[in-house]
Amino acid sequence: MGDYYYRRRSPHLLPAAVLALLAVVVVVSSSLPSAAAAGAGRNVITHIKGFEGPLPFHLETGYVEVDEEHGARLFYYFIESERNPAEDPLILWITGGPGCSALSGLLFEIGPLKFDVAGYTEGFPRLVYFEDSWTKVSNVIFLDAPVGTGFSYSREEAGLNVSLTESGRQHHVFLRKWVAEHPEFASNPLYIGGDSYSGYTVPVTAMDIATSSDDEEPPKLNLVGYLVGNAATDDRYDTGGKVPFMHGMGLISDELYEAAKQGCGGDFYVAPDPTNARCASAMMAINMVTFAVNPVHILEPFCGAAVRAGGGSIFQGYGGGARRSMLVRDDVRHPGFFAKQRLGLPVECRDNGYRLSYIWADDPEVREALGILEGSIGSWSRCTMLSHYRHDVTTVIPYHVNLTKAGYRALVYKYVRVS
Repeated sequence: MGDYYYRRRSPHLLPAAVLALLAVVVVVSSSLPSAAAAGAGRNVITHIKGFEGPLPFHLETGYVEVDEEHGARLFYYFIESERNPAEDPLILWITGGPGCSALSGLLFEIGPLKFDVAGYTEGFPRLVYFEDSWTKVSNVIFLDAPVGTGFSYSREEAGLNVSLTESGRQHHVFLRKWVAEHPEFASNPLYIGGDSYSGYTVPVTAMDIATSSDDEEPPKLNLVGYLVGNAATDDRYDTGGKVPFMHGMGLISDELYEAAKQGCGGDFYVAPDPTNARCASAMMAINMVTFAVNPVHILEPFCGAAVRAGGGSIFQGYGGGARRSMLVRDDVRHPGFFAKQRLGLPVECRDNGYRLSYIWADDPEVREALGILEGSIGSWSRCTMLSHYRHDVTTVIPYHVNLTKAGYRALVYKYVRVS
């Protein structure tokens, strides 16, 4: 931790190929430049450290202030469509977490750059062009949100104190201001997209836009629909469905599953009553036989230094109104996190790419190119715990119902790895 940072811990159809693939908290010193003075204009990047030659696409970065009172500013990466930017859809992409950086979406999910993990041995990581990016056919804004995520920051600590619904409103504010600064995209069909925890964030944001008053400040956003992948949707069903899922995937035996069902009364959402010995014993047995299962993807090895937030079981309930976290954070304090020999792990260990992102994002030359405001944050983190964030929506099923009834297009997809 730095001495002077409270940094966060905290109607066009998309092409079928695209859809198928589909707490340290910062309180910045009052001596920082004002929002108007900092980051004015568009920061267009033609070359970036780690990539050989000019970038084969249009990349722009910048900040948009979403809370003037507390100086909360969201950082974005914007990549124009390589096909027809004037007509192709505009997607606002919000990575899950909550608290996972937009770089995670750009470099590890749907963007046009990837790290050369297989070819890495030592030194500064190399970036390569990814042919199957969504930006081949769509304009994508990768947003560091909520505030406190990635390179987003707040001048005052109070600016980090946001709820899920409040962050949805801030995303709406962001888009209005961004489109006002980029009027050439005002008529493009707009989609809100994201994955994992953003299964909550995306419909909440879409609903805020869809229900906005006609007399709000222009520009009016051309919202067409939204899309969520591997989406968190409902606290009770998502958390309570983990034990049946593990049984269905053959990770726990029939006998153990039946013992858990009978002992816990079939309710795996609420943490077991300590006085219920049968339930506690069955859940402990399940935890023991599944402790090495990768909670992000059960078919991938659970390797490297990535750990579950809080170190709890993947079956641990978050009942009682507590914030649900889909977050897997990177333990950068682990002494072997950047060790060369650890980077020799197989390519299928996604943690290796995560390690390279820390080297890349904390490089002074990279930060200068990205236009990161000096002193706004300390060390970058791919995913962080947001101690001020409040999860105030327990289910987004009504949001889906209301949005689809209103005629908005919706895609809810599940990514399945095909070997």
